[in-house]
Amino acid sequence: MAESTVAFRYAKSLIDLAQEKNLTEEVNKDMQFFKQVVSQNRELMLALKSPILRHEKKLAILKAVFESRVNPVSYTIFSIITKKHREGIMDSIAEEYLRLYNELKGIQKAQVTTILPLTDELRQQFVDIVTKATGKTVILEEKIDPKLIGGYVLQINDRQIDASIRNQLNELRLSFLN
Repeated sequence: MAESTVAFRYAKSLIDLAQEKNLTEEVNKDMQFFKQVVSQNRELMLALKSPILRHEKKLAILKAVFESRVNPVSYTIFSIITKKHREGIMDSIAEEYLRLYNELKGIQKAQVTTILPLTDELRQQFVDIVTKATGKTVILEEKIDPKLIGGYVLQINDRQIDASIRNQLNELRLSFLN
């Protein structure tokens, strides 16, 4: 079975359980915390994905890192996933949970890449654009990329609006080549 399908099933079960126990906010914070720890500690994710390490050792690592820092429901899920030998996809499960949580709460993530930091006015314009397009509450992630030369790249899920100077120059170059 594909990793994304398995991750979705675990995440769906987790969000259902969290809703039943009125813990969606806490479990959401725990999944964000897990993603943050894993992204900052490459060795941890490598250990979880390692076929050489025994599952008991992986569970001991998870216990040492997370048991006292996350809700018991979240830790129990970590334990179950490890016992089912699926600890290698825990980052995908956490990512899928965050996506389901955002869907449940009507939140849309968008990413805007510019050459300079956004002013409050521009930030609000981007939020308004995404809100109008999706009808959801928007969390805007900002990135800086000096290679754009100017303009912006706005990404919402799998859609992308590339209004950068770099893209326009590339299109112009391609039109001259043809």
